[in-house]
Amino acid sequence: MEVTIISQGLDLMLYGMGTVFAFLTLLVGITHAMSASVNKWAAADVEAASDQKSPDVTSVDSSIVTAIQGALDQHRGR
Repeated sequence: MEVTIISQGLDLMLYGMGTVFAFLTLLVGITHAMSASVNKWAAADVEAASDQKSPDVTSVDSSIVTAIQGALDQHRGR
């Protein structure tokens, strides 16, 4: 009787571990496939975005610069 319980326990363990291994292998494969497809499609979007001109940098008022510098000095403890 004890041998059949151990045998059933081992069978259940192997089925469970096999199921988990199969699921994780499938999950890794699907993740790699999605990553490859996103990289393929996103490359075209990155090239299109890099072709656009970046907006000109505008100057900041001196009062704002002074306020920011004061806040940084206070934060750093000067």
